[in-house]
Amino acid sequence: MLKQHLQFKLSQKLSPQQIQLMKLIQLPTQAFEQRLKQELEENPALEGGKEEAANEFDADLDNSAANDINDNETINAEDINVDEYLSDDEIPDYRTHANNYSSDDDEKSVPYAAGTSFTQHLINQLNTYRLSEEERDIAEFLVGSVDESGYIRRSLSDIMDDLAFTQNIYTTEDKIDGVLKIVHQLDPAGVGARNLQECLSIQLHRKEKTPDTDLAIAIIDTAFDAFTKKHYKKLLQKFDISEVQLKDAITEVEHLNPKPGGSYSGNNRIVEHVVPDFAIKIVDGELELTLNGRNAPELHVSREYNNMLKGYKDTKDKSKSQKDAVLFIKQKLDAAKWFIEAIKQRQQTLFVTMSAIMHYQQNYFLTGDERQLKPMILKDIADEIDMDVSTVSRVANSKYVDTPYGTKLIKEFFSESMKNDQGEDVSTREIKKILETVIEEENKKKPLTDEALAKILKEKGYPIARRTVAKYREQLDIPVARLRKKI
Repeated sequence: MLKQHLQFKLSQKLSPQQIQLMKLIQLPTQAFEQRLKQELEENPALEGGKEEAANEFDADLDNSAANDINDNETINAEDINVDEYLSDDEIPDYRTHANNYSSDDDEKSVPYAAGTSFTQHLINQLNTYRLSEEERDIAEFLVGSVDESGYIRRSLSDIMDDLAFTQNIYTTEDKIDGVLKIVHQLDPAGVGARNLQECLSIQLHRKEKTPDTDLAIAIIDTAFDAFTKKHYKKLLQKFDISEVQLKDAITEVEHLNPKPGGSYSGNNRIVEHVVPDFAIKIVDGELELTLNGRNAPELHVSREYNNMLKGYKDTKDKSKSQKDAVLFIKQKLDAAKWFIEAIKQRQQTLFVTMSAIMHYQQNYFLTGDERQLKPMILKDIADEIDMDVSTVSRVANSKYVDTPYGTKLIKEFFSESMKNDQGEDVSTREIKKILETVIEEENKKKPLTDEALAKILKEKGYPIARRTVAKYREQLDIPVARLRKKI
């Protein structure tokens, strides 16, 4: 049975401009510059740099010009006279260029180094080996399967199937294994290994034979599991050696490269550089905050477009094509004015938010001591600057600040609070820093267990459970006590 009824409800809808503003706030400096460049290219009514005269135009002017246009009129391509956009007075750019440059003129552009990819580097080495046509094809396929770290993380059976299906090469696992041994001879040492054990073993076999390397080879090849779990007593018993001999063998292994692919300097990886969005300096004992100048571009509305609207208003006979043109101009001018206003709002939001964070964590920024970080959540800052939590989150998640103690990600200053034995709220970052310090100062021959760490923290005035210690230790990327053990 169908029924009709009225229902009242409150809902919040963001306008397209508000959504765009939120996206602009979220962008870090480099991404913001790209977005700015894109807008300048797409909107001819928006111009960068300083303008000689005032660029503000009469809002009534463009509104009155636009009001002369009947919105109900449809715009047809046939109504536009292309000839009106062309002028015999204009000379094409190519007519003003002369091909009279000397061959020895300085090249003004900076050339880019092409480099050689890691895969091509390995294939070039294969050219020095005598291989049959089939072996060559298998070797190139294996080299193509090497990942950025230098490993082939696939089984021989999978490789055999792929060779058959994709390369039409029908071979055996033994044949592939034989070619793989040739790949293992390529540089950097350890490339083409299927796991860490094989990678370390290949590198050790390449080294000059000494008692230490021979023992290291035996440990890696026959007792890798005990070695990774640091069961040193088992290793001492198995190989009947002294602690000094075991320590020297472990030193040999520690000097190896677990990711041989990463050592290739020509792997053409793009290195991302962090551009700080803010800078905090200490001037006469006071904190001084500045916004990166690249976040505050000088923009203005095109005077030419403004003059076009004036010309349209002064024209008595307004044709259909002129009305269509002025609609386009009005749209671009509105978009340019909105974008300039959005940039100003972005600057204001960024500065106000970071200023609140700086004053909230004043003790930390003056000293650089992470133990001085106060418990701070997004809502604390949002309440202080009277903005939404999501806005603060957008600023904190992707922005960096240059401090006297290094460039920091802003969200790192946020942390939950815990009670100490005095009943005071302390930051979890403070507890993590103390935990890290305790572990650094421990006796590595007898590392502290999580339970022992919890006991030490309790003595220092931070009563937290063992499982909480384990959680913080894992967040700090610190292994368990057994794996921190050294001889």
